[in-house]
Amino acid sequence: MPRPLRVAIVGAGPAGIYAADALLKSAAAAEPGVSIDLFERMPAPFGLIRYGVAPDHPRIKGIVNALHQVLDKPQVRLFGNVDYPNDIDLDELRSFYDAVVFSTGAMADRELRIPGVELDGSLGAADFASWYDGHPDVPRDWDLSAEKVAVLGVGNVALDIARILAKTAEELLPTEIPPNVHEGLKANRAKEIHVFGRRGPAQAKFSPMELRELDHSPNIEVIVNPEDIDYDEGSIAERRKNKQTDMVAKTLENWAIRDVGDRPHKLFLHFFESPQEILGEDGKVAGLRTERTELDGTGNVKGTGKTTDWDVSAVYRAVGYLSDELPKLPWDVASGTVPDEGGRVIEDGGAHMSSTYVTGWIRRGPVGLIGHTKGDANETIANLLEDHAEGRLQTPSEPAPEAVEAFLGERGVRFTTWEGWYKLDAAEKALGEPEGRERVKIVEREDMLNASGA
Repeated sequence: MPRPLRVAIVGAGPAGIYAADALLKSAAAAEPGVSIDLFERMPAPFGLIRYGVAPDHPRIKGIVNALHQVLDKPQVRLFGNVDYPNDIDLDELRSFYDAVVFSTGAMADRELRIPGVELDGSLGAADFASWYDGHPDVPRDWDLSAEKVAVLGVGNVALDIARILAKTAEELLPTEIPPNVHEGLKANRAKEIHVFGRRGPAQAKFSPMELRELDHSPNIEVIVNPEDIDYDEGSIAERRKNKQTDMVAKTLENWAIRDVGDRPHKLFLHFFESPQEILGEDGKVAGLRTERTELDGTGNVKGTGKTTDWDVSAVYRAVGYLSDELPKLPWDVASGTVPDEGGRVIEDGGAHMSSTYVTGWIRRGPVGLIGHTKGDANETIANLLEDHAEGRLQTPSEPAPEAVEAFLGERGVRFTTWEGWYKLDAAEKALGEPEGRERVKIVEREDMLNASGA
């Protein structure tokens, strides 16, 4: 009897689970079938949705319901709390599986190269998101003593950071934030949040709905300077061809012409201001210097030489995520991705690395929305299955499903399972029930392992 195709997926966030779904829906899943194991270094699955999406976005977190349906399939297993490469490396994975797909995403902050970035109070957006999302591997405290704060970037992550800083702790209490985050936010002194973009309204990367949500809080006054509403031929062309760009521009235009209200927390959206230097005093952030820019006709901008010093005492850098380099795989330092062709990993000499694939942000960089990784997954899996049909995959020496469990047991790896996620899920919901909350997230890794029955 032919055995099922055995595939390991490293990373159980949306990209990895979408890859599993694509495998399950393929013709290969019918006969002789597929057997999929997802390896996740966190004790819980769902990656960026659990540890990167702001807690006041239940609509986005609803994607978890669709991912649940994939992980519920009998052909899929989860091995949580398993770190690549410390617990299992590429050669070891190849001994158990016909193919290995890496979908490890991006959780670190991309570097911003301006003077003063090393000052105390210069903070990474990804680090802040990890804190308020209860990531088990980050400190439990966060300094929120700054009354005036700058956020650099005009994407959805920048909006998340600005919104969390501008909301009150009580507004966020109904979400799943853990107790240490709620206590930290109660001490938040931020009253002015300034978001800076180097280009104009038509070049902002906000999603229209996320942008409009800023204005829904009774405590946040969103302010846009009418002088920042400007378009050139390139900007107008972009608005005409992209409905979302046009919706974002219209929202910003409406905010620019209205009177400023009396909500207590002011959130300023600045355009045509390029960060030049984080100013310091005694080793701490004391301000931000920006250069005014102007459109050049193509939608890009050029500097004007006019600078402004902004009175802020904390700067959050929301200029993009960066993936961690994966040992035993080729690496493109400039893009922070694994080189590939259609999801097939490409070695330094240009040849395809046998039986090894990538999907999601580790493949194409941290761009696009969560759902955009579906297309990546479909392409990668289609090429994996083509290689399988053409006999190009390596044959594992120990393909039996129980072999990898025995290996992890011999290594002393305390791993969690999909059944364990249901236990952790129930424990978090039980913590939230007395307060009328959907859940309270468990933060400590050891507590997560115990609740999961690892």
